Formats: sequence, structure tokens, C-alpha cells
Amino acid sequence: MGGIDSVPHSLPRGEGVGLHQTGGGEGYRCAVTSFFYKNASAPRPNQPRRASVLALIEDGEGRLLFERRADAPLWGLIGGGLEHDETLLDGLRREVREETGLEIDGCELFGTFSDPSRVVRYGDGAAVQLVTIAYRAKVSDTSGLRLSPESVDLRFFARDGLPLDQLAAVHRPILERYLSAELPPFLD
Repeated sequence: MGGIDSVPHSLPRGEGVGLHQTGGGEGYRCAVTSFFYKNASAPRPNQPRRASVLALIEDGEGRLLFERRADAPLWGLIGGGLEHDETLLDGLRREVREETGLEIDGCELFGTFSDPSRVVRYGDGAAVQLVTIAYRAKVSDTSGLRLSPESVDLRFFARDGLPLDQLAAVHRPILERYLSAELPPFLD
């Protein structure tokens, strides 16, 4: 399983974090949350599969919004788990609002991502497989962009500068589809 040897405490604008992964496979580990994708060292899930929503939010220049997570020194896309009493759209709007302060004006299905090798292990020991429904989300006004307790940085990245080597592993298949020439929706 990969481990983080050192993590800078601040990020210069436009530059990435220097994470050092030890061992093989696509997995990053920190004291609180670990992410796995196609990694033989991933923990066996000990909780039911969890439904999550994710927003691909681009600015007017076509750059994609990422958050640097507070629970792991990695970049991730905007999203999270659904509450038991909400629809997919309600959950998407809530997650975007909570994590960024932004309001969604509209969205379209980007794809479903259900590969069982996408596993998250939380600091409390819970290990879950994710089923993620991803949307392209339209946000007209980004002036309200703000950090939440779940993030230490929010940043738009151009396609040629995405932080792929510093990405929460469970988001890798979503970004691979985002960068592909194939047209959505993607169903797996």
C-alpha cells in the first residue's frame, strides 16, 4: 500500500503538492482516510456499499474545480455520500454548497462508477466500496467560492495541469473518462 512520506503545509498558487508514495499500486494513505483503486492491498469492506454523488464543475475557461482534502493530503473532486432521505440531485446540491459555497444552476449525467475496487477506509476503521453518480454541474457565479471544514484548498485546474499524481485514487477512473475523447454518459 502506498504511504505518504512528506506533505508540504501550504501550496503555492498553480503548483502541486509533492507527495511521495512508497510501495506499489494506486493507493494513498494518511492517518485519517485512505483511498484505493485497483490495489491488491485495499482493505476488505466492512460496511455496506455507499452511494455518492460527484460534481464536475468547470469555470468559464474550462478549468475543473478540485478540493485539497482536510482528511487526506490529496486533491479530490467535489462530492460525497448521499443522506438516506435525499434524492441524487438534492445530495449533489448539498455537497457542492457544503464543500464550496456555490449553487448549482443545472447539471447533466456524466456517468456511473461502480467498480468494486474503489474503496475508502476512514479513520474510524470503516471501509466502504463506493458507487458514484457523477454529473457535469453548471455554476454561473463562482464569486461565492469558499473553503469548508472538509478542505484546505479549492482550485480550478486546466486539463493539462490536473493533479493526477496527487489525486484520491477513487476519483482516478472518473478523471480518466473526463479526459477521454468518448462522449458521456459513462456507465460501469
